[in-house]
Amino acid sequence: MLSLKQVPNEATVADFHAVAARVYAGDAAYIQPLTADIEEVFDREANPAFEGGDIIRWVLYDQSKAIGRVAAFYQTKNNGQRMGGMGFFECIDHQDAAFTLFDTCKQWLQEQGLNYMDGPVNFGDRDSFWGLLVEMKSYPSYREAYQPVYYRNLFESYGFEKMFEQKTYDITDDKFNYERFNKLSSRVMENPKYRFSNLEYSKLDQYADDFVEIYNQAWKHHEDFKPLTKAAMLQRLKKVRPVLPEKFAVFAYADNRPIGFFVNILEVNQVFRHFSGKLTWWNMLRFLWLRKKINKSRGIVFGVIPDFQNLGIETGMIMKVNRHLRQNPRIQVAELAWIGDFNPKMISMLESLGAYTTKIHYTYRKIF
Repeated sequence: MLSLKQVPNEATVADFHAVAARVYAGDAAYIQPLTADIEEVFDREANPAFEGGDIIRWVLYDQSKAIGRVAAFYQTKNNGQRMGGMGFFECIDHQDAAFTLFDTCKQWLQEQGLNYMDGPVNFGDRDSFWGLLVEMKSYPSYREAYQPVYYRNLFESYGFEKMFEQKTYDITDDKFNYERFNKLSSRVMENPKYRFSNLEYSKLDQYADDFVEIYNQAWKHHEDFKPLTKAAMLQRLKKVRPVLPEKFAVFAYADNRPIGFFVNILEVNQVFRHFSGKLTWWNMLRFLWLRKKINKSRGIVFGVIPDFQNLGIETGMIMKVNRHLRQNPRIQVAELAWIGDFNPKMISMLESLGAYTTKIHYTYRKIF
């Protein structure tokens, strides 16, 4: 007999994470996310999505065995409307169990006044735990959604319909169209009006200001935009410092005005795959030792303010990073993640660079 429990205490939190261990047992491609990263989503002190939003989660049991889990939530968008969502879904291959979880999310969201739910998505930024994996030619990257093949049938059988898809691209030095883009970028990179600079941790305060200024201008027209504060940006930069070499981040300036950024990190799942989701003090020491073996970078955020888009700034930042990577033979692959099909210009540019698709995720919507 199936039964649901809300997750209010340590025992059910442990079961919430145990479901994934059951679902992915024997799956060689699975890399267990850090438990702390998932729990941070549900932390009212750590997750700014709670400002104008709320989240609830459940574990589904078959007698005493945890066989499924899910979270339902809503967030307030930039236009003041609320978005209904569900995510962190894991379930054995059992339609009744999956539909019980979906129905529970639907009922809770209806009680909150919502008439749809997007899923599987994150209670927070799109760059983490977002979408349903439908195609994969590479291992899952850090904080990237990974699911079994049968999940797609469960979602679509319930009535979820694809809203959009996002692609992840890889590019290697032998496929990078260097000559063409070096020529294209030279016009803007040699123009004294523009300057391309790498992040400097000795000037972290200034770069935090620049990032916030660019982000708040470049993203302000997005419906789910929330202004970024300097305090939050400083906290993020300090947190990612162990995986963000200075030359992996490029800032663009026009007459010293910050106008764009391109930030990459080391693809840390190459190391985290050995940690079983636990970043203990010993694993932290292991990471500091093993990170020198990471051979892949991952682009996590790319933006140019509207007034300077389509002027070659994008190409200039890519070339700035590429020139560093060419001088660092340890990094053999650059991953460029989360490109929505609603951004055809970026897709066209990446494909003309020589990038190739390695993963595709779908974002679904269920209207009720």
